[in-house]
Amino acid sequence: MSLVIPEKFQHILRVLNTNIDGRYAHVVLRKADIDLTNRARELTEDEVEGVITILQNPRQYKIPDWFLNRQKDVKDGKQSQVLANGLDNKLREDLE
Repeated sequence: MSLVIPEKFQHILRVLNTNIDGRYAHVVLRKADIDLTNRARELTEDEVEGVITILQNPRQYKIPDWFLNRQKDVKDGKQSQVLANGLDNKLREDLE
């Protein structure tokens, strides 16, 4: 028995230079209408783009504010979801 790998097979899928797991991943996949039983490598490019859009703009997709990791920013008081390097930068700014 041989293994046939399709041309567009993705061995590793990184989204916005970070890993997304847990409850937030479930919410994002539900908002993107993606089956939770799919593997990341099975996602089409359009589905990945949809996930990225939701990750970058969670409030536009009615993800509750209490679900976001940046509540009441020290400088502007806004709520947002900060990803990857942005989280390190925000933490550094808060401590300065």
